[in-house]
Amino acid sequence: MLVKEIMSPFVATISENAGLKEAAREMHERDIGCLLVSENDWLTGIVTDRDITCKGVADGMDIDAMIVRDVMSKDITWCRENEDIEDAIRLMEKRQVRRLPVLDDEKNLVGILTVGDISTQLSHELSGEVIEAVSMSSHNKYPVSVS
Repeated sequence: MLVKEIMSPFVATISENAGLKEAAREMHERDIGCLLVSENDWLTGIVTDRDITCKGVADGMDIDAMIVRDVMSKDITWCRENEDIEDAIRLMEKRQVRRLPVLDDEKNLVGILTVGDISTQLSHELSGEVIEAVSMSSHNKYPVSVS
């Protein structure tokens, strides 16, 4: 099975110069958790609801003055539409990402592959493996004691 067979072809993008409130409003209106950032038809980053919350709000920054570029992730992990889905899944697991922009052979943005796409289109076993792998972080590798 290929990535293009289960990816979502509908991708919301935003300029890196857009305000954070605009980005948050766009995510809320579309009921999505991320926007791909593009400038001059080039994919330059990704901004998630978590980026806005953790890098903006939680750090006490002035949200009115911040733009997407201030919080977006610039190190983008992506895959190709004709790539085998299992290769894309391994990439998601290795890089611990929940969303992969999907590019065609000319590097045009054609979709996005998410953990949600995988969980609804593939076996429960494979879906569970992906969710577990991308959910592991340094924050949950340490034991927690409950008093």
